[in-house]
Formats: sequence, C-alpha cells, structure tokens
Amino acid sequence: MNTNQKAHISVLLNDLTQALKAQHLWQDIPPATEKLKSKLPFCVDTLLFEQWLQFIFLPKMQHLLNENLPLPSSISLSPMAEEAFKRLGSEANSLLSIIAAIDLSLTQPSMQG
Repeated sequence: MNTNQKAHISVLLNDLTQALKAQHLWQDIPPATEKLKSKLPFCVDTLLFEQWLQFIFLPKMQHLLNENLPLPSSISLSPMAEEAFKRLGSEANSLLSIIAAIDLSLTQPSMQG
C-alpha cells in the first residue's frame, strides 16, 4: 500500500471517529478490559458495534498505520454496521458511507504502475 493509500485510510478513520461523535456514539470511558477480550467477531457478546469500532478497530488500524505495518487486505464491516445501526434510521447514512469506503479502500487490489 503506497503513501497516498495510507493517507486516504487515515482520513477515513478520522471521518469515522467524527461520524461516531456526531451520532453521540462515542464514549469517554472505555469498557472494562475483560469486555475487550472477547473471542467472538466484533466482540458481539460484550460490546456494542460502535464500542468495537472505537476501542478495538480504530486503535488497531491507527497502530498499523503509525508503525507502517501491513493493513488488512480484505475487510467487510458494512454488513455488521448496517445491522447495528438500523436503530438510527437515515441518521446512519453518513456513518455507513464511511464504513463502506473503508471496506472498499482496504479490499481493492492495489493499483500497479
């Protein structure tokens, strides 16, 4: 992944943070540590999806970017996001668009040339 692609992902992660805050889904206090250690996808048994995004996904992605480590090459957050944010109705549209853009950006084959 080139520098431009990483910069684009970084912008999307920031956009996701801002969208979560705009929807009042951002928490100032993290969940208990044991809730972050679930073995199930998205910690569905211990966290809300927005908590998983805030306390697991965003920090992990930021760490990978900061350390110049490989990013996931295939990701599909949108189906879970669509289900989790149904309760928000049309208010979730911008949030879902950002998540779809993250999926697409990380799953597209890298451009050669």
